[in-house]
Amino acid sequence: MLIAFDSTQQALRAEMLLEYVEIDIDICPTPKEITAGCALSIHFGEEDLEQVVRVIRDEQVEIRGIFKPAEQGYEQVAI
Repeated sequence: MLIAFDSTQQALRAEMLLEYVEIDIDICPTPKEITAGCALSIHFGEEDLEQVVRVIRDEQVEIRGIFKPAEQGYEQVAI
């Protein structure tokens, strides 16, 4: 699963918040298939989706969307 952002500030903020609640994440480049204003994305395990969405909503982090790999590129699954 992947969170894409419109700003680097929001990506760094999300990184801090998700690490605080001990979700295993990786910072990675935003795939070219996803149009976003920020070159950084956060990769996380699908098992953490519910908790990630809760943190994003509770802390009002601005994101482009949450995506999962699909046959051709990525498909948006949340927000």
